[in-house]
Formats: sequence, C-alpha cells, structure tokens
Amino acid sequence: MTSDRSKLAVLGFPISHSLSPVIHRAAYETLGFDWQYDAVELSEESLPAFLSALDGRWRGLSLTMPLKRDVVPLLDWADPLVALVGGANTVLVTDEGLQGYNTDVEGAMRSFLDAGLSRLESVWIVGAGATAASLLVASIRLGAARIEIIARTPAKAQPLKELGESLGARVVVRQWYEPPSSTEMPSAIITTVPGGAMDLEFDESVRTAVALFDVAYDPWPSEVAKSWMAVGGTVISGHDLLINQAIAQVRIFASGSPDTPLAGEADAIDAMRAAIEPSPDHDHS
Repeated sequence: MTSDRSKLAVLGFPISHSLSPVIHRAAYETLGFDWQYDAVELSEESLPAFLSALDGRWRGLSLTMPLKRDVVPLLDWADPLVALVGGANTVLVTDEGLQGYNTDVEGAMRSFLDAGLSRLESVWIVGAGATAASLLVASIRLGAARIEIIARTPAKAQPLKELGESLGARVVVRQWYEPPSSTEMPSAIITTVPGGAMDLEFDESVRTAVALFDVAYDPWPSEVAKSWMAVGGTVISGHDLLINQAIAQVRIFASGSPDTPLAGEADAIDAMRAAIEPSPDHDHS
C-alpha cells in the first residue's frame, strides 16, 4: 500500500443522510492523517464500473445500503467474516487489489459492551437485511442462544435463520405483527430497519426491562428510541454503532488490520462523537 493513497469515500444510495464523512474527517484530523473522505451516491448497477476505475490515489471505501452484499463478488480478497455474514462494509484498496472487511460485527459488539451488556441470553432482531446478519453474528458471539427475527416478509429471513442455526443458536422467524413465540423477555431488541419504517410498538414492561439497540440514526432519536427513553429504558443508538464500526474501518485504512489499535484512538472516538452529537451545554440544532 503506497503512502500517496489519500482518497476515501462512503458509497451508497441514497447517501445524503450519511454521517460517515463527518465522523471520518473528525477522526483523521485528530489522528493527523492527511486523507480526503467524501460521499458518493452510487447504485448497485454502477458499482462494478466505479470499482474498476479506482486508481493509485484511492485508499479505501465504506459501503452502506444497498451495496454491502453487491460488493462481495467484486472483491479480490475477503476476510472470513465477510463470507459468514454475506456482506462487506469496508474495502481497502491496495496494489494487490480490493480487500473486503466487515466491521459491523465488531462495531455492534463494542456498542453492546459500552452499554454494559457483556453477555446476551436471547435477542429479537427486527429486519432481515445485511445489517441484521451482522447484528445476529455479534449477538451470538456475546452468548445469545435464542434469536427471534421479526420480518415483514418471513421468507427473506430464511438465510438469517440458517446463519444463526449454523452458529449454534435456536432461531425463530415471525411475521411483523405476530406475537412473540415465548413470554420470556429477551436481553435486547435490535431494530435494523430505517427509522420511518419502524412502526412496531412494545409494552412498557418490555421497554423498562429490555435494552433497545436501534441502528437507525436519521432522524435521531427515532420514535421507537423515544418510547424507550420515555420510561428510562436502556438505548444503544445508531450513533454508537456508526462510531464503533468506523473506528475499526480507520484501523483497516491505516494498517490493513481491524485488530491493530491506533495511537490516539480514544481521542479520535471522542472527536467523532462530538462531531455528530450536541454537547450537553450547547444545542447545535
């Protein structure tokens, strides 16, 4: 990897809502990296041509909806986690080709741990897309043995069911408004659908006892997050996941490994959060 690779971007469609440029730029400034990070609106159809046109100025890419799965067959090398979850959210551009990684699993695990949830017994996952697959793997790695997937189209959740079962969990798929298969409370409820599409409601008894992990962050707080906050429930936000998966991306862009901590990493994380969240004594809205 040559030192003059300084261009990076987040790719997706739509992309205008993405906070990735804000947090990555904050991290690079704090870490002293002279890199440029932009947002590029790109459809699945345009992805192959875009990737093939990358030149020696490019260092890496972040991928968001709907490209995490479409990029996989276009990679020259992929971390085993990419094959496991069926999606990559990070591409490192090297002289040897495009290397794919998934930092959503690591980011989700960090977010649970930051919230004091070091051990999960069971989870409900709302949604059945690429992000849901990463959250499922993260949950199982933190001990979840029972998983319920709530999907508008249950057939779309079948690959997730098979993934969870292959990792030793018991997985149940249920229709959007169908009642839970058990009266037992989960350790966490994870919502992976866009904020505006999340129209399920949960009893106060659930909201006070069960942590909510809402990966949506536009708008934030989402309606479901507000309902949890109203009763003093535990909420893990999409901002938490965004920052935690992004710092793993920065590690990859800097060293080629998601496991190599950065000098000044804690300061970079603080800068990323400050860039997207109002400080307690000053409202940026």
